Amino acid sequence: MKSVFVLLLFISFAQAQQKSFSETALSDVFFSENGKEMSFSEILQQYKGKTIFIDVWASWCKDCIAGMPKVQKLREEKPEIVFLFLSLDKETESWKHGIEKYGVVGENYFVPAGWKGPFCSSIDLDWIPRYMVLNPKGEISLYKAIETNDENLLKALK
Repeated sequence: MKSVFVLLLFISFAQAQQKSFSETALSDVFFSENGKEMSFSEILQQYKGKTIFIDVWASWCKDCIAGMPKVQKLREEKPEIVFLFLSLDKETESWKHGIEKYGVVGENYFVPAGWKGPFCSSIDLDWIPRYMVLNPKGEISLYKAIETNDENLLKALK
């Protein structure tokens, strides 16, 4: 019985939510819509003191596209929150076309290193869309959600 308890304790710690990004994630370089290279740290610094909703997505992802109207509805309901969209498209042309086609309003960045790059590896990305929320202190208050109606996501945005 004791070994079962220890195993359950280990599993709960293994799945514990990260509270901050690793240096590897923070130093990964993304592109803004106007082509400017910025580290993830520099991007976050622009929104210091604000709640940030992060949506890791791609224009080829059916689930991402299906969730986009719901994300945009959240953005309209919560204008005080920064909505940061990180695209895993393979090419910038696809990404920019996807922004326009799917009405992705918010702060848009392209992740050139892709799914296997430093940022995505450091957040254990296993599915998109991937939603994360940072509180005004810059701490990760929601590490992982894949649905816009996830109760932990909605709680983190209050």
